[in-house]
Amino acid sequence: MPITQFANTALDRVAPQPMAVVEGLLAFAGTDLVCYRAESPEALVERQQQLWQPLLDWLEGRHGAALAVHRGVVPRPQPADAMQQLGRHLAGLDAFTLTALDNAARAAGSLVIGLALIEGRLAPDEAFALSQLDETFQIERWGEDSEAAARRGAILAEFGLVHRFLQLLRD
Repeated sequence: MPITQFANTALDRVAPQPMAVVEGLLAFAGTDLVCYRAESPEALVERQQQLWQPLLDWLEGRHGAALAVHRGVVPRPQPADAMQQLGRHLAGLDAFTLTALDNAARAAGSLVIGLALIEGRLAPDEAFALSQLDETFQIERWGEDSEAAARRGAILAEFGLVHRFLQLLRD
């Protein structure tokens, strides 16, 4: 059923107004998870740098979009040229791929992770791990409650559905 829902969304919502979806996706890039790094503790700062920076390097190399990295959580604008490059790329995607990307970006809180998933740079479990890096760090320190575990399970399942939907489209 969820895969059928993706197809219906692509046909009914995305295809008639793809630029609305593109604009929504660009909003994720403006405040992308992988661009906002912790100020402390140092172990988390290092983990974010080690695991998220290669994604930003990949994005710049593949799409010519160099997103800025910031410390803290205060939103700051991304470079206009990077946003334009991303906008051009997203505008060229078909409705089905846009639908998959929209679902992945929402699950991840990151256009970068979503793009890496739909373009085969990341497997679903890798996308999940990267999108949950901060939460996993906190779980390692303090443990996990059942609500958080259920939410994380739903995110992992969403990445798996997006991946399967794209496989079906390609086959």
